[in-house]
Amino acid sequence: MTMKTGTADLPLHYGKTPRWLFERMKRLARAVAEVTVEEFGALELLRRLADPFWFQAFGCVLGFDWHSSGVTTTTCAALKEGVRGLENELGLYVAGGKGATSRRTPAEIEARAAELAVPPAGLVYASRMAAKVDNAALQDGYQIYHHTFVFDREGHWCVVQQGMNTATRYARRYHWLSEKVSDFVCEPHAAVCCDERGEPLNMVAAESAAAREASAELAQQKPVWLLGELKRLQRLELPARHELLLRDIHPERLARTFLAAYEQQPRDFEQLLGLEGVGPKTIRALSLLAELIYGAPLSFRDPARFSFAHGGKDGTPYPVDRPTYDRSIKMLQRAIKRAKLGRREELEAFRRLAVWEPAAD
Repeated sequence: MTMKTGTADLPLHYGKTPRWLFERMKRLARAVAEVTVEEFGALELLRRLADPFWFQAFGCVLGFDWHSSGVTTTTCAALKEGVRGLENELGLYVAGGKGATSRRTPAEIEARAAELAVPPAGLVYASRMAAKVDNAALQDGYQIYHHTFVFDREGHWCVVQQGMNTATRYARRYHWLSEKVSDFVCEPHAAVCCDERGEPLNMVAAESAAAREASAELAQQKPVWLLGELKRLQRLELPARHELLLRDIHPERLARTFLAAYEQQPRDFEQLLGLEGVGPKTIRALSLLAELIYGAPLSFRDPARFSFAHGGKDGTPYPVDRPTYDRSIKMLQRAIKRAKLGRREELEAFRRLAVWEPAAD
């Protein structure tokens, strides 16, 4: 099943990673990926990347700021660059990234078609829908600007994407994992991890089921009627919550999108959400109409809460220890090289360290 495995909220930081650090991050990310795939398989690496706590720890080990928004974009970039050239050997592929790079995700997935055991169309759809859910179906004030899609040869995938809220100066990271059948629009959250609270419009909550169904039905109505109902709602005195949702809805700007939806006659909310041009304002308008015309309740539950080697880029908890960092890279590289030759002693030593506990005093 498809599940959103968690979210994390991080302060919005600006600036670039020093070249000397990013080069090391690429090498260490490559070594960690090789060891993980060698020991546990590509699917296990996807599971770990989809865990918001493991991902945060990974970023910290790579030497980035432990609480900065940049840990998401830089860690994903280091992994993508780190495994470049090893994709076929690992059976693991990384697509997307920050800004304009994220929009190239479908093309990057399709470019791997010959190497995959499944058609790439399903992966492209999963990438697009994960972004749509977090940007349009879950309206929590964060605009998606980073989207990394990691997948294996068999068609398993995970998503690490991030949205920005310039008003609060926070970024929110979203993690997704798929292993079997997809269900994008009903309670995709399996874990939640952040302190930032709000009143988002949550159309993927279980309690929004009726609103999802009604929204799809409304999208099949003639646009002129929908626009008329929206204008009527704007003249009514509504509760403060609805006032917030109506504030930036302009019916005249939705006419083209409503017409496109009407022509396609979406059978359900997932198909509606997947239509070209259907974004946050279209979903907000239809959800309001669904509640106020059909009495279908909306959910305003925020699905996110926050929690949570080598030092950090900004000196927290201490400046990056370059000699120790380089020794870590060499140790992992040597261990994976020997393991490929059948000499697994060093990897077995790492495995024993993972379960070692100091003796009690």
